[in-house]
Amino acid sequence: MSSIPANRRYAESHEWVLDNGDGTVTVGISDHAQQALGDVVFVELPEVGSHLDKGDEFGVVES
Repeated sequence: MSSIPANRRYAESHEWVLDNGDGTVTVGISDHAQQALGDVVFVELPEVGSHLDKGDEFGVVES
């Protein structure tokens, strides 16, 4: 079983966010989601520096 980093916030939909402490965040997906997706063939993300509000959708991952 993998360890779950305590410094991240997790969603039930298997995404996580890490506050970098400088006004930015790092976003990822859980190990479970990575295994379920298999090979990722496409990722679409907003441009660096884009402003997002709580609840905004911000990207697409296709496998």
